Amino acid sequence: MERNLALELVRVTEAAALAAARENGRGDEMAPERVAAEAIHYAFSSIGAFQGQIVLGDPTQAEGDPLAAGSLLGSTGVEVDVAVDPLEGGVSCALGGSNAMSIMALADRGGLLRCPIGAYMDKIATGPDGEGVVDLDLSPIENLRRLAEARRCYVEDLTVVVLDRPRHDGLIEQVREGGARVRLISHGDVAAAMATAREGSGYDMLLGTGGATQGILTAAALKCLGGHMQCRFVPRSNADRDELYRLGVKDAGRKLDIEDMVGSNVMFAATGVTDGAFLRGVTFSKGGAVSHSVVMRSQSGTVRYLETHHKFDYKPEY
Repeated sequence: MERNLALELVRVTEAAALAAARENGRGDEMAPERVAAEAIHYAFSSIGAFQGQIVLGDPTQAEGDPLAAGSLLGSTGVEVDVAVDPLEGGVSCALGGSNAMSIMALADRGGLLRCPIGAYMDKIATGPDGEGVVDLDLSPIENLRRLAEARRCYVEDLTVVVLDRPRHDGLIEQVREGGARVRLISHGDVAAAMATAREGSGYDMLLGTGGATQGILTAAALKCLGGHMQCRFVPRSNADRDELYRLGVKDAGRKLDIEDMVGSNVMFAATGVTDGAFLRGVTFSKGGAVSHSVVMRSQSGTVRYLETHHKFDYKPEY
């Protein structure tokens, strides 16, 4: 994949973020997702350098959604897999919360793991020093002990980020019993997991169960950032297992690392919609807006942070 394609990709996430940010805090839980998806579909028409198939589409997709899994984007150029979440943390955006981002990833054809819409995964993510140290098969207390030992710090110095869900009540108790601090988030585990790979973020480990689409997008980001992640599908029915098998996941209980989920070179772009653990959100001002994005390539290890100033023409409606 050509390196300039990465900067084209971030223009698409910027368009989605600007559209969604207009709905920030307005209380309509469907509107931010809808306008972000529309913006991404429109912005893609300006990129003519690839032929993409969406293999991981809008997690909230409805019938006829242009970003549904299986949809095609572009008509010429290199063939790629596309993963997209037009607005990760849509409810958070609608309610004025944090960690909402527009996210896209491109990989070589066949490079992204397929999974059903609505599937869930158990996840553990850390910075690069967690490689070979923490493991999804170990207890939270043991993982904390091992990470603290690798970092030459106390377990009490560590902070674990967890989605605030009833299913995590037992997990939260174990983390606190182990001595670490817990940071609860209402939405946006992609941003939180990415933050574990950024030194000084205050996030040392992510634990818990969340969406599989977001898990694979996180793996793409951490592959570029050099972080560590393991996941395991959590089928909730035989139908889930059958669908995973159809998509090529023969052993739904197998532990997956980053290379299992993203098996090729990948480009990743994200633009913040609301302030979060990894990116600042969109801010509007007289005559325009400012967005904050990250764009990365695993092949080169390049990570670029962009602050973009957008100019708007204001036309009164009266």
